[in-house]
Amino acid sequence: MPNWLLPENVADVLPSEARKTEELRRALLDQFRRYGYELVAPPMLEYVDSLMPVPDAELDLRMFKLVDQLSGRTMGVRADMTTQVARIDAHLLNRASVTRLCYAGSVLHTRPSGFHTTREPLQIGAEIYGHQGLEADIEIQSLALAALQLAGLHDITLDLSHAGVLHALIADDAAALKAQDALIALLRTKDVPGLKALAQGFTAAVRDAVIALASLHGDVSVLKRAKEQLPDLPAVRAALDDLSALAHSADHVRVNIDLAELSGYQYESGVTFALYVPGLPNAVARGGRYDHVGEAFGRARPATGFSMDLREIARLLPGAAAAPAIRAPWGREPALQKLIAELRAAGEIVIQHLPGHDDEQQEFDVDREIVAQQGGFVVKKLA
Repeated sequence: MPNWLLPENVADVLPSEARKTEELRRALLDQFRRYGYELVAPPMLEYVDSLMPVPDAELDLRMFKLVDQLSGRTMGVRADMTTQVARIDAHLLNRASVTRLCYAGSVLHTRPSGFHTTREPLQIGAEIYGHQGLEADIEIQSLALAALQLAGLHDITLDLSHAGVLHALIADDAAALKAQDALIALLRTKDVPGLKALAQGFTAAVRDAVIALASLHGDVSVLKRAKEQLPDLPAVRAALDDLSALAHSADHVRVNIDLAELSGYQYESGVTFALYVPGLPNAVARGGRYDHVGEAFGRARPATGFSMDLREIARLLPGAAAAPAIRAPWGREPALQKLIAELRAAGEIVIQHLPGHDDEQQEFDVDREIVAQQGGFVVKKLA
């Protein structure tokens, strides 16, 4: 096999795409800072029990693992940065007040997470810790929508769900709790025959409720049907009220409700959301509440956040225009070097022409050049 071939779903990022992605990363991190989020940078490698503080079969399969030759313990290459940031909040910062953190970095997956997705996403996200109220969920949802709009994406669809609905429905049914993983898998695929077969050992009320969940998807009117079809439990009522508030807080986007949508990792504890745009079968951003992750690091904290893959978003955007640049002759004359330094300090791109080579640039539009004139050097526009 040729040694220039890369593994499946792994690719190089060439100049124009890399610049587009990097400019988007900078713009989004600057926006997060304007909202009051502080940047953190967790390591690529950690011990597996730190990367996966909550048992999660899906995350376990997606994570590359290796043995640390210093300690002999199993380490993992991060497949998701959310738990890392939760560890930083709970164990390192240890603040009593609300903390807003953001991050950007590569993660690795043993298998792609969707159609035509890379196994090396460039994950960027934001998290709020320390506030239990719906205000934090609304801010995170609004920030995620604003991030996509800043990236130039419009015609956005917001899908809302709530992990607390299923938790509340099966909380007092031992058989349902034991079958929770299989139940989630069947609900994700809306497999009603499979749900009926699995739920035969559940109590009648729980069996009817989980089967009803599979059909509770559509526009915001689904919430009214859910109140009619699901048991009148306080936790279920609260979850449906939260979804209603979030749906009405989302301006200028289509809103769908899907109470059977339980995608993602197993640490979600409340509202979850996914954002979709035309031209991409996968969600461009996912988020939600995960209040219990901090417990594994010795400090339970309310938490909510979102993340997205910058590379996937950048692929949806039009190619970046070539940047205007200035061609300069090769030379070490003090006057030439002084002019080049001044131009670069002013933000201009100056490319010195190396002797014996033709310039072949895709990223730059050379529209000016430095020429010798009357014992000095000046910038002239190319004809």
